[in-house]
Amino acid sequence: QLQLVESGGGLVQAGGSLRLSCTASGNIFSFNRMGWYRQAPGKQRELVATETTGGSTNYADPVKGRFTISRDNAKNTVYLQMNSLKPEDTARYYCNLVDFRINRDYWGQGTQVTVSP
Repeated sequence: QLQLVESGGGLVQAGGSLRLSCTASGNIFSFNRMGWYRQAPGKQRELVATETTGGSTNYADPVKGRFTISRDNAKNTVYLQMNSLKPEDTARYYCNLVDFRINRDYWGQGTQVTVSP
């Protein structure tokens, strides 16, 4: 059973920074993709950023240049450094892991990020 546990959300003023962390535990295949999605009230869940174990990254356009994803494969942990935060970044952020061996994805419970004007 694979589990994802997120941390690092909170309340911050516009222009500020936050760092999210997500650690996976359980049966983890060595080739996978971890990343972050977010969902604001009344909106669909959307991609923020992802990174594979090989280091390939993908960012949504609204966060390019402000957010940086990184991972520590030895710790099965992915990070999201969020700088220059805007009120429109307010959402619940969910950690995601895709196991390429069985083509299955897993989700964390989410962590709330609120950016005040």
